[in-house]
Amino acid sequence: MAKPAAGPKTAAKAAARPAVRKAAAAPGGRKADSGADSRKVPPAATERKAASGANGRKTASTTGGRMPVATAAGRPPGVRELAAHATRDAILRAATKVFAKQGFAGGRIEQISKAAKSYDRMIYYYFGSKEGLFIAVLEDTYRRFNDAESALALDTTRPLDALDTVIRFIWTYYQKNPEFITLLNTENLHRGKHIGKSLRAREYSSPALGITGRVLESGAAQGLFRTDVSARDLYLMIAAMGYFYLSNRHTLSAFLGENLDSPEAMAHWEAFVIDAVRRTVAKG
Repeated sequence: MAKPAAGPKTAAKAAARPAVRKAAAAPGGRKADSGADSRKVPPAATERKAASGANGRKTASTTGGRMPVATAAGRPPGVRELAAHATRDAILRAATKVFAKQGFAGGRIEQISKAAKSYDRMIYYYFGSKEGLFIAVLEDTYRRFNDAESALALDTTRPLDALDTVIRFIWTYYQKNPEFITLLNTENLHRGKHIGKSLRAREYSSPALGITGRVLESGAAQGLFRTDVSARDLYLMIAAMGYFYLSNRHTLSAFLGENLDSPEAMAHWEAFVIDAVRRTVAKG
């Protein structure tokens, strides 16, 4: 006996199945890590497709990890957009911790998805690959640093005080955000090959150099600072003196036979950096 023709509902379900599988699969037809496909597809898998980002990676938003305040059409974000952002943000936070602790090579997708309380496939959906996720983590690390530095209340009419504030900010930020140093150490071991693929990397240097440049200009205009010191060189000096000390303080403590991690030693080095920078920019 011939089977009855499929009704409208049956046909509609059959037509929808490939689309569901396609949305759940990793970009480029790549399967997610072992075990991911056996789990139930999360509601987030039905979220709206992300806009293409740098290097073809998919990103849930263009807000750089910040909560979107409006969609491309100018309307407030709906439940779906907010859910998509929350999922992506949770993955980014989890990946930051895992990569900071395990490095790029040691950080595993299943570790990150578990820490984010998400699914392996959602990492591929939003970031395209493990490398894409690592690049996003580095970009977000720089973005958060810039956001914090941009919030500084600097009075450039008092350039010496403003310069001290910038130095203390960088020194304190490194201490309060140790993942900043460990992530950059990891990327430098890879000779910058991941961040070099980011189209946003250069964007993040402009605010830092802009702040330092304004302080220098004000000091030079008041006859306090030399005119031949560039914002780039001064920023490198401040960052290097703080970064090197903190990233090497444990080995240097053993090498020098003293505890460079003690509050007294840390306070001494902060004062030393401020004095060194002041002497460098001081006019005649």
